[in-house]
Amino acid sequence: MKVTVVGVGADGWDGLSPAARRAIEAAEVLRGSERQLALVPESVPAERVPWPSPMLPAMAALVRDHPGRRVVVVASGDPMFSGIGTSLVRLLGPEAVEVVPHPSSVSLACARLGWAVEETTAVTLVGRPTALLAPHVTPGRRLLVLGSDGSTPAEVARMLTDRGFGGSRLTALAQLGGPAERRFTGTAAGWPHAETDPLVVTAVEVVADPGTVPLPTVPGLPDDTYAHDGQLTKRDVRAVTLARLVPLPGQLLWDVGSGAGSIGIEWMRVHPSSRAVAVESQPARVRRIAENAFALGVPGLEIVEGRAPDALRGLPAPDAVFVGGGATTPLLLDTCWEALGPGGRLVVNAVTIESEAMLAEWHARCGGELTRLSVASAAPVGGFTGWKPAMPVTIWSVARS
Repeated sequence: MKVTVVGVGADGWDGLSPAARRAIEAAEVLRGSERQLALVPESVPAERVPWPSPMLPAMAALVRDHPGRRVVVVASGDPMFSGIGTSLVRLLGPEAVEVVPHPSSVSLACARLGWAVEETTAVTLVGRPTALLAPHVTPGRRLLVLGSDGSTPAEVARMLTDRGFGGSRLTALAQLGGPAERRFTGTAAGWPHAETDPLVVTAVEVVADPGTVPLPTVPGLPDDTYAHDGQLTKRDVRAVTLARLVPLPGQLLWDVGSGAGSIGIEWMRVHPSSRAVAVESQPARVRRIAENAFALGVPGLEIVEGRAPDALRGLPAPDAVFVGGGATTPLLLDTCWEALGPGGRLVVNAVTIESEAMLAEWHARCGGELTRLSVASAAPVGGFTGWKPAMPVTIWSVARS
C-alpha cells in the first residue's frame, strides 16, 4: 500500500495540476486538516478524515487504520518543504509514500518579491523558538521566515529590533497564490501589525542599526559575547580548537566540561543541522550555558548536568569530542576515545604540566598532533604599550582510524 501526498495551495482546487486532481479523485480516504479538506470539492466521493491532535500517532498508524484502501493526504504547498511529506517518509519509508507537490510558499514569495531562490535563506519557525533565526541575521541577507501563525511577523520584528537590526525591512506575504493574497510592509522597529494571517511568510531584508556588530557563523566570537565566570575557552584558542574539531553539517559534538558552552554553541552555529551536547557539573554554569545558547541562536543545544565520565553514559555516539579541562580525571579520555567511531575526532586542551604530561602519553599511544599555542594581547605599560601573554595552551588533536 502506498500513501499519496498532494500539495494544495491557497488557490485550492483551481490551482491543482491535472495529476494532483486525478490523485485526489481516485482516493478512497482523504486525510488532512479541516481547512485542507474543505478545499476539495464535494463532488469527490472519498471518505474525509481530519487529523486528530496530536497528529503523530495517527500518521504512524495511517496504513494500519485504512488497510487496502487508497489513501491521499492533502497537505499545504510543497509537502517535502518542512511539511507532512517529510514526516510520512520518515515514519513509513520512501517506498511507501508518493508525493505530488505544489509550488512552495518560498517559491511563491520569491516570485512576488523578485528574489532569486538560490540567494534566499529560508528559516522555519513552525513550532520552534524565534531565537533560531539569530545565526542567519547578517547585514544584506535576504530571509524568508515560515511561522506557525499570524503573530510570527511581529515576533520576528521584535527579535530583530532587540538584537540591533531594527532598520530591517519586513514584508509579510499572506495567502500566497490565493484570491485573498495580500501583503503587509514596514521596518522591524516600526512594525505596526500585531497579527496578520495564519498563512503568512515573513520576508526580511536585514539592515544593521548604527553601532551593531554582526556576529558571524565562523568560530571565534568575541569573549564578551558570552556570560561566563572566567571558565571560557578564549576567542583565539577557541577558533583553533574548532578548526581541529572540524564541524560538519549533521554531526554531533560532545563538549565535555563545557564551562560557558562556547565550543558547543559555535559548533552548532556553523550549520542548522549541527548538534552538540554540553556536559557540565556546576549548576550555575549549566544555567549560563542555556542562556548563552538561546542568545546566540542555538536553543537546541542539549545540556547534561553531571560529572564526566559518568555523565557520558547513555549519550548518543559522537562524531567529535572536545575536552576543555580535566584531562587527568581517571578514565575520562578513555571513555571519550572509546565513544568515537572511525573518523571521529578528539581534541583536548591543557594548561597544566600534569595534563600536558597526560596528553604526551596519549599522543605517543594514538598519534595525532600536539600543538602549543601562545597568545599575547597589547596592554598599557606605563605610558607605552607592551604585550601581555595569556597562559599557553597545549592542544592534542587526533582522528580515530
